[in-house]
Amino acid sequence: MTKPCIICVAITGSVGQKTDNPAIPITQEEQIESTHAAFEAGASIAHCHVRMPDGATTSDPERFARLKEGIETHCPGMIVQLSTGGRSGSGAARGGMLPLAPDMASLTVGSNNFPTRVYENPPDLVDWLAGLMREHAVKPEIEAFDLSHIFQAAKMAADGRIAGPLYVQFVMGVKNAMPVDRESFDYFRKTLARLAPDAEWCGAGIGAGQLQVNEWCVAEGGHARTGLEDNIRLDRTTLAPSNAALVSRVVDLCEKYARPVATPAEARQILGLRPVPA
Repeated sequence: MTKPCIICVAITGSVGQKTDNPAIPITQEEQIESTHAAFEAGASIAHCHVRMPDGATTSDPERFARLKEGIETHCPGMIVQLSTGGRSGSGAARGGMLPLAPDMASLTVGSNNFPTRVYENPPDLVDWLAGLMREHAVKPEIEAFDLSHIFQAAKMAADGRIAGPLYVQFVMGVKNAMPVDRESFDYFRKTLARLAPDAEWCGAGIGAGQLQVNEWCVAEGGHARTGLEDNIRLDRTTLAPSNAALVSRVVDLCEKYARPVATPAEARQILGLRPVPA
């Protein structure tokens, strides 16, 4: 298989703390340094959250702006993808960073259960976020926690609320949501191919399922997400020493399945993004 594999690194997230794994980058400086190491290891997309100095999550646009600037300076051409997730804020705060015009932003098009609460994505909020992304030429990464999210994303692309072609990420392994299940993974892929034949897709495995989902994605011609947001361990007894170490595991899988690792320029071309700035 000669299709390049895009590796996304989810560097921080909203939940993990230093007490869980000291390698989780919290400060802006730590996040930029960790992203740079992951970039050098082979990641071409940085999925970004921001934190307060005490580790609390936030949607503060100024912090997103500084992180975006740092990544663009130290990781030339890397795709910056900002999170609009609901753990960091609610309502309009979830889209406050979109006027920064990052390359991409996450977009969950429906609600689902999380470990201890409902991840609420009501239709009016989803439409508002999608509209802001169109306004600022930000490509959505559809985070599909459920089969219905794939149908909804395809509908939104068909009626123009999302600019195509779609990029859909299958999120598997969140407690109380979609488990890491091979038949479900295959059905997600086939359903997306039927509803949106020109779509690109990737997968994120949460916790212990990360490496398994990475391998399914690489083997089946998709793209892969890894990083300390989703999983803090190399195995049951070993903490991951860095985001770069988790990226390196995906690079090894690409070698196993004879998949080239996408450069930032190749990733931008595959996803229909603006070229690497000169």
